[in-house]
Amino acid sequence: MSEPITITKLIDRISSGDIRIPAFQRDFVWEPEQVAFLLDSIYKGFPIGTMILWKTDKRLETEKRLGCFELPPPKKDYPVNYVLDGQQRLTSLFSVFQTELTPVSEEWVDVYFDMSAQEAIQESLFAALDPTEVDPSRHFQVKTFFDSVAYRKATRDLSDDDVVKIDAVQEKFKTYLIPNEIFETEDRNKVAIVFERINRAGTELDVFELLAAWSWSDQFDLVQKFQDLEEKIEDHNFGDLCKERDLLLKVCAGVISGTTTPKTILDLKGDDIRDRFDEINAGILGAIDFLRREAGVKHFKMLPFPALLVPLSVYFATTKKDGQKYSSRQKEVILKWFWISIFSRRFSADVNEKQAFDIRQMLQLKDDETYSFSLPKEVVKIDFEHSNFSTGNANSKALILMLNSTSPKSFLSGAAIDLDKVLKKGSKHEYHHIFPRAHLDKAGVDRQEINVLANICFLTRADNNKIKDKSPAEYVKDIAESKRDDYLKGAIIPGNFGSLDYSNFVRERSKLLEARAHELMEGVF
Repeated sequence: MSEPITITKLIDRISSGDIRIPAFQRDFVWEPEQVAFLLDSIYKGFPIGTMILWKTDKRLETEKRLGCFELPPPKKDYPVNYVLDGQQRLTSLFSVFQTELTPVSEEWVDVYFDMSAQEAIQESLFAALDPTEVDPSRHFQVKTFFDSVAYRKATRDLSDDDVVKIDAVQEKFKTYLIPNEIFETEDRNKVAIVFERINRAGTELDVFELLAAWSWSDQFDLVQKFQDLEEKIEDHNFGDLCKERDLLLKVCAGVISGTTTPKTILDLKGDDIRDRFDEINAGILGAIDFLRREAGVKHFKMLPFPALLVPLSVYFATTKKDGQKYSSRQKEVILKWFWISIFSRRFSADVNEKQAFDIRQMLQLKDDETYSFSLPKEVVKIDFEHSNFSTGNANSKALILMLNSTSPKSFLSGAAIDLDKVLKKGSKHEYHHIFPRAHLDKAGVDRQEINVLANICFLTRADNNKIKDKSPAEYVKDIAESKRDDYLKGAIIPGNFGSLDYSNFVRERSKLLEARAHELMEGVF
């Protein structure tokens, strides 16, 4: 184990180009709330895990940005240190505290310490806030902690008590030590094995970039093969899948070898992929067609767990010109597997093992429609009552697909909703609150409680504008009484929602959403 380093030292090493992000790392995916929670852990002295670096004299041909930042070239000669584990934490800390580099995008949300919050082990004292949400008398921007000039300016108008409090918070960050371990080798197969073991918790590996960075693709024109496939994928409205080249490689490995570990992919031969690429091509397109037609997944960005594409593509992989067919029973089994995988969050951990297990079962089902497919336990692991809605996270995508499964209408007017258009946009403006935000804001409800999954529905823009800040008790009168029950049932909303207060509504709708999840998992489509 190397000597632990301070946050300041970590930022300096990244800024100097010493610590870098290899191309085979996935992108930065943490939500702002996760970043704030990390800072709260540091403030409370909790361990945040060990950072693992790969020290090498050989620069990779391709590297990634660190979050919103383009990293400068190293200020000194080799070696450099590539991040094998801890990228999300490292990127979060650098993005919060660095003041030298200018972000290349505006995706970042600054984090603030809440000076008015009560100390509690379970509750975070840090929050990621938009500028409009900041109360200067309450929220202190932590970005200034390592910039003495900015820090003095930020504390200038605080009371003496608040200055003492903020000084104590700053000191905890200045003295916090991050454990790190250096893995030094020029054997890239060893790096792949280490990276695989680190990532067995279920993160998606960008192995395609790993192979490209090592010039492995020179043995065959892998890039060109996938470029040819991309046009067909685009025609199926799954264009975003083309960006997930590591996932496409896993499909290759799944079809050829039945397993999807990085080592399996590294051991693939160019001839194997060339010889079986027609099968792989058919498998991917067949899986996409099935998801669009049978599961209502119209666009790749709405798939909560892309990893399930691998076993599904193995099922549809074929050399038959008209593709792999499926019977009504096979369709039912695959759909139950799909919904169970979604609501149980099956592919959120141990992805490689679960893909291999499901591939074996898909092949059995493919050969014998009467095969007793071993389905995971039907457990809903999505908290509709407390989880926040954000179109980028898996729980929210699961909710959207569930709502889509009922072919809902806009429940105020009964107007048809262009779900294909709504799902394609993937914009938060296409989904609306049943209890309007403006109404709940006036009632003093916390913003996080307003934005829970149970308060989200599809509404036409016209209906949403008509509702504005009205409570359900007011606008329920605008729903045609003869159609009210049908509209509300289609939107999975309690029939008596107009007479419920907000907390009871969230509780009741969460029960309905969970019940609908169980229906889908049990085959009631």
